This record gives sequence, structure tokens and C-alpha cells, in this order.
Amino acid sequence: QVQLVESGGGLVQPGGSLRLSCAASGNAFSINAMGWYRQAPGKERELVATIVNADSTNYANSVKGRFTISREYAKNTVYLQMNSLKPEDTAVYYCKVIHAISGQAYWGQGTQVTVSS
Repeated sequence: QVQLVESGGGLVQPGGSLRLSCAASGNAFSINAMGWYRQAPGKERELVATIVNADSTNYANSVKGRFTISREYAKNTVYLQMNSLKPEDTAVYYCKVIHAISGQAYWGQGTQVTVSS
């Protein structure tokens, strides 16, 4: 089992920044990919960004150039730095990791990000 704890969400004005964190614990020593997804009210959950290593990242077109995903191996933590936030970025953001051995996916509980003036 892998447990994920997310933090960093909140209310921010348009143009502002937030940094999300997701720390993995438990059987987390063999995590392969880590990533962030989001789900806005009335919409399906969508990919925001994923990372395997520093040379292997992937971003949704809607966040390219504004969001940066990074990973700290020593802490089994993945971050999402979000800059130039827009109201359409408002959603619940979920962390997801893939276990390298079992291939099982684990999800965090979600953290609310609201961009509003």
C-alpha cells in the first residue's frame, strides 16, 4: 500500500501562484511515475502533468509554460508549481503515483484550488 498526502491548495487571485505537494509513504520505495490530475465541477478528471524523472515530463497544453512539475526522490514527494493562475484552473487537484513493481495506481484525496478575484 502507498499512502499519499497532498497539501498546498487554496484560494488565489488570477495571476497568482500556488505550489502543491504530494508526499508518498508506506510501500513507496519503488514508485515509477508521479503526476497531477484535476477535476473541475461538471467535468471529467484530466491530466495536468506527469514526471518519471527530470528528463521525462509531460504537460497538458493548457498549462504548458505556467506549471512546473518536479520530484524529490529522497522525500518521495512530487510538486506542482503553478504560476499565472487563471480562473479556469479552478478544480480539485489529485496526485497519482504508479508503483514500479505492481503497476498499481494510487490516488491522493485531492486538494482544492480556487482562482478568483
